[in-house]
Amino acid sequence: MTEPEILNDVARILADFQGREYLGTIDRETRFFADLGLASIDAVVLGEMLQDHYGRPLPFGELMGEIGRREDRDLTIGELTAFLSRSL
Repeated sequence: MTEPEILNDVARILADFQGREYLGTIDRETRFFADLGLASIDAVVLGEMLQDHYGRPLPFGELMGEIGRREDRDLTIGELTAFLSRSL
């Protein structure tokens, strides 16, 4: 899958995530926490949804560990799609 295809999948899932409708544009620069207003538990739920969507386990622990080591711990959708592209 290409990153644009993955971005479309992620944006579609996040547009109506856990009953929260997000009306803004979701693109590579959209931030998971600051822009979408999601919490860390939502990252876990999203990870499970993406694994179900793609039908395979994904190494989200690696991604979260990487983010945890940096000063800005917010995740952009671009970072998520790049991770998924490498992992699928």
